[in-house]
Amino acid sequence: MARIFVSQLIRAPLERVFAAFTDLPRSAEIIPAIKRIEMLTDGPMRIGTRWRETRVMFGKEATEEMAISDLRPNQSYTVRGESCGAEFLTELRFTPQGEATLVEMETRTRPLTFVAWLMTPLGWLMSGMMKKCLAEDLEAMRRHLEAQGPG
Repeated sequence: MARIFVSQLIRAPLERVFAAFTDLPRSAEIIPAIKRIEMLTDGPMRIGTRWRETRVMFGKEATEEMAISDLRPNQSYTVRGESCGAEFLTELRFTPQGEATLVEMETRTRPLTFVAWLMTPLGWLMSGMMKKCLAEDLEAMRRHLEAQGPG
């Protein structure tokens, strides 16, 4: 199983940071790599919430369906998706650090098909680029939240 980890300290209170990260429909306005969000489940984020996300990855647009598989308000949530015969689990954890919030993002990938298993070495080669993309997403959220000022 491949694992990618990134983190970002955001100078904003935990509740505001968590609210921004869980406002899925607005994420396309904040994160430049996300081009569109199509919500497939109505209402606030909860376990089972599903959406289609179109983003630019490696210079090309790709659309993936994702779902919330775990949710702990103001603590963490996990996104699950499948693509190219692999399962992706991304856990976001939120920890207060005084008046700031530490956001940690860990993505784990597991092949589900024989072909995906054969492609595992290529996944390892691409993990550096994936880490850069995830770090850019966190940086975009940091800039957005810190532009709103403290508190």
